[in-house]
Amino acid sequence: MTDRFTMQDPRKQYPAPPFEAQPQSMPGLVQNMLPSPDHGEESYKGSGRLAGRKALITGGDSGIGRAVAIAFAREGADVAISYLEEEEPDAEAVIGLIEAEGRIAVALPGDIKDESWCHDMVEKAVSDMGGLDILVINAARQQFRKHVSELTTDDFDQTMKTNLYALHWISQAAVPHLKPGASVITTASIQAYEPSPILLDYATTKAGIVAYTKALSKQLIEKGVRANVVAPGPFWTVLQPSGGQPDEKVRHFGENSDFGRPGQPVELAPVYVLLASQEASFINGEVYGVTGGKGVA
Repeated sequence: MTDRFTMQDPRKQYPAPPFEAQPQSMPGLVQNMLPSPDHGEESYKGSGRLAGRKALITGGDSGIGRAVAIAFAREGADVAISYLEEEEPDAEAVIGLIEAEGRIAVALPGDIKDESWCHDMVEKAVSDMGGLDILVINAARQQFRKHVSELTTDDFDQTMKTNLYALHWISQAAVPHLKPGASVITTASIQAYEPSPILLDYATTKAGIVAYTKALSKQLIEKGVRANVVAPGPFWTVLQPSGGQPDEKVRHFGENSDFGRPGQPVELAPVYVLLASQEASFINGEVYGVTGGKGVA
């Protein structure tokens, strides 16, 4: 386990490429990744900053969502996670970690490309936890295509529905349940600002997430609810080897960051904790970049 609390050289704190070739079919499983990502399973320590809160996190089985779910539970929140049925093995591990903290854990398997499921998912989370104070819309589809001619209408449709339509449907369902002091957090990407040529549809949706969240924040603050965006750079998640990047890019993933390595999901978790907590009481409509030195503009 990496000690996150002892002063050390951040360039050497976690594994750096080259990594082994490890292609997976979408959506992929964390348990098949080498090296295994650090989601905070052993390294995240909480301090009660979200005591008694109720959180819903989409894509909570792996990657960033998994790290946020673990952190929220260790900060005292009950947590509901949504995920695809194929991701059940990863989700079961997260549910176990949430329950180990003595918190309510709600498993919500389903496809957020389905509008009716998005509404049902929110209602079940509210019912099982007894409310909703924190909404983290994080689940995403990323499948590279080398050329615009290879990006099919079906590709575009699936990415738009997963990354943007679901954001809207889930927000519509959740907003009536959010009370003053609640927080909405969305996950964009550096791709919104520096789009890769092989991620046309993904980058488009991430730019849309920024705009949607900024606009939504203006509405929600009128009822005392804040909305903000986190924009990660290269993070070592199962999204990458399961079609998110070509195999060769996965082998060298994160090499071009200032640190010479990708970020680990646990390194993002504190930003989500801050934005969810009352300590962020004057933060609204902002984009927090965690990009390994690349910045957002």
